[in-house]
Amino acid sequence: MHVTLRTAVAQPPAKVMAGFTRALFVALAPPFPKLRVLRFDGCATGDQVEIELNTLVKRLKWTSLIVDHGQLPDGTHFFIDEGQVMPPPLRYWRHRHLIEPGPHGGSVIVDALEYRTASPLLDAVLYPAMWAQFAWRKPIYRRWFS
Repeated sequence: MHVTLRTAVAQPPAKVMAGFTRALFVALAPPFPKLRVLRFDGCATGDQVEIELNTLVKRLKWTSLIVDHGQLPDGTHFFIDEGQVMPPPLRYWRHRHLIEPGPHGGSVIVDALEYRTASPLLDAVLYPAMWAQFAWRKPIYRRWFS
């Protein structure tokens, strides 16, 4: 299943890319499930991010690996994380972070994610929650990069 959200921000792509720090990662966390960062290496190829999600019933580990990063000829900066250890029911996770040049010297942050569970039906059932988790980021991005 694919989810894509776009957020226009005031800062240029290089500055936005440099702003993808541990502090931003923590600020982007939705109120539920509660997130605790165990490791945040950064956003370069080979870096790892490990978190623990507290669902109130159980604590779940999630580890992602940054599999690629760089800059495209059009000025778009990007990094891609893929899930290595994911909470159930996820079986596949790939999140492309694109920071495209926007109008008037700003940027457009694109969260393009792909996820799968064991069932296409469950993928569809999870879609609203996945969309909401990333829609939560939009006002945070705007404030952070104003």
